[in-house]
Amino acid sequence: MSDLTIFPVDIAEMSVSQLANLSPEQKREVDANLDAAISWLKKARTKFDAALDQCYGEQGRTALRDSGRDSGTTHISDGPLRIKFDLPKKVSWNQKQLNEIAERIASSGDKVEHYIDVKFSVSETKYMAWPPALQQQFAVARTMDTGKPSFTLSTDGGEA
Repeated sequence: MSDLTIFPVDIAEMSVSQLANLSPEQKREVDANLDAAISWLKKARTKFDAALDQCYGEQGRTALRDSGRDSGTTHISDGPLRIKFDLPKKVSWNQKQLNEIAERIASSGDKVEHYIDVKFSVSETKYMAWPPALQQQFAVARTMDTGKPSFTLSTDGGEA
């Protein structure tokens, strides 16, 4: 491989057209450099967030508890540094128990939608395995869209 030197800092300054006009080898290098930078940044962010939690986490949790809360936002000062400590609430619901509750609500004559958000979905794998007659019944409710494309670059010798 030749001495290529396209780094993320260079990429940020290039236009989309300039990037599109790079040689195949340069595109592969840009792709590999971006993946490496993303990986490094994710690891660094995780490590630094752990350091912040080690340094300020207990103080933030104590401030929340002292204000009668288990979650939410509080502010901490460390000399000239101001830290916004946010501990989000993470709620999960037992689906089996919710289903049983929904059945009781419906059997009592109330509308389940008044109490529980109901969202219907069909697994695409199951849908595709159905016979055509059943698929046809559901087809009016099905919308298919595409997501963001992804690209995997490799050289003739294999993946980069």
